[in-house]
Parts: sequence; C-alpha cells; structure tokens
Amino acid sequence: MRIGRLNLEIPVVMGILNITPDSFSDGGRFLARDDALAQAEAMLQSGASIIDVGGESTRPGAQQVSAAEEIERVVPIIEAIHNMTDAPVSIDTSKADVMRAAVEAGAAMVNDVRALREAGAVAAAADLGVVVCLMHMQGNPRTMQEEPHYEDVTLDVRDFLASRIETCIDAGIDRERMVIDPGFGFGKSYRHNVELLMNLRQLTDLGQPLMVGLSRKSMLGEMTGRDTGDRMPASIAAAVIAVQAGADILRVHDVAETVEALKVTQAIAKARQS
Repeated sequence: MRIGRLNLEIPVVMGILNITPDSFSDGGRFLARDDALAQAEAMLQSGASIIDVGGESTRPGAQQVSAAEEIERVVPIIEAIHNMTDAPVSIDTSKADVMRAAVEAGAAMVNDVRALREAGAVAAAADLGVVVCLMHMQGNPRTMQEEPHYEDVTLDVRDFLASRIETCIDAGIDRERMVIDPGFGFGKSYRHNVELLMNLRQLTDLGQPLMVGLSRKSMLGEMTGRDTGDRMPASIAAAVIAVQAGADILRVHDVAETVEALKVTQAIAKARQS
C-alpha cells in the first residue's frame, strides 16, 4: 500500500500533532501555527514518515467540536506541512466536511476513530480516493470508558473491522487503500487492552495494514504507575511488542525514540532472515 509517496514495505512511525486545547497528552501545546509547524518539522527530522493532524480531542470525556472550528484549526497547518515536505499528512477526523477540506489542503490519508460511521463519511472517503484508517471504538469519546463490555474483545474488534471493510468496499473504496486500527483505549478497560495487545496478530488475518496507537495510553500508566508525560519508555516497549505482532504503522508522540527502537527490531528481523 502507498500513502502518498510512502510505501509500507517496513513498519513506519506516524507523528501525532494535536491542534487542540484538550488532548490527553499534549493539549494546548501546538495551537499556535508556528509551534505546530516547528513540532511537525522536528518529528519529520526525527524520522516520522507520516504526520497525523487532529483538530478535535477524542480523549475520554472530550466534548465535540464543530466542523467549521475543526477546519479552521487544521487546514492552515496541513497546507503548510504539505508545502514543506513530501511526507504524507493524515487528517484525524470523523467529519465528512473536514475530510474534504483537509484533502483539498494536501492530506493523503483520513484517520477516523469512528471508522467512517458518521453521516456522509463513507461517501466522502470514496470520493476523495485517499487511504483511510478504520478504527474500532465502543461508544463515543464522552461515554466510552463507562463500563465497556465485550464477549471476546479480540473477536469483537475483529468482527467490527471486518464489517467496516465490507461496508467500505460496497461503497467503492478499494481494499488497497484501507488501514485498520484496534483502537487501544477507546471503549476498553485495562483488561481489554492487555488482551487485545496479546492477541494483536489475529487482526492481521483481515489482510489490511495495521495501525496501532499505544503511545502514553492509560493502560501503560496502570502498568508502570507513571503519569502521562513519563510514559515514553513504556510506550516504546509497547510499540516494539506491536511491531513484533504485525503492526505496520505506529502512531506516537515520542518519534525519535520510537524510530530508533524500530531500527533495532528491523535489524534483528533482517539478520534472522539472512
């Protein structure tokens, strides 16, 4: 699969750029245009292959943002990043209008935590012809952590993603431009997240590139006792586990450290093949 000029032949790192006042880890840090562009440039220089720009927080309890406000936040940043690099830009949104505006501004990928379930989203993705990431989320950001329940979290997530893939195919979206994401932390308890990570390889049976976002998540805080800003070592360990289980894209805050960890895992994998 290609995302813009990027070929997913080996696992790659997606750098997170939140243009929001309330994201769980870096909310408010990059609202100013110059700060956002400096962060994007730093992540690219550190080895990020994709920059994921979001204008609405999806942390537990987050409030909704209008499409107009989201567009106002993200479009100038996407345009500026697109003009300064050949690396693809992803738009983290669930709204059809934001998708269209972002792709017009230069985005090469739509990363949707609602898996194109919002009104007009599937049609927009089909029309735009860019890569889409379909993520699993039980409930919505405001309520998703209120007693989430699964019969079997891995099978339930797998079945949901398989269903969304078929819905997208029926709408005219080629398999060759679909990525899947199990949605760690989105409507899942600590036990659910651990079980899903243990069984992550089962999702590769769906035949789509796999994106994983474990960076600084609360499950890592429960494992280590560390606050959000002190979870970098745990995030890297989780990223390595995910790659060994078949992940193709790692969505992270700590780009340089994750890129170096990937270099080690890839060197060992290559040595085993020789």
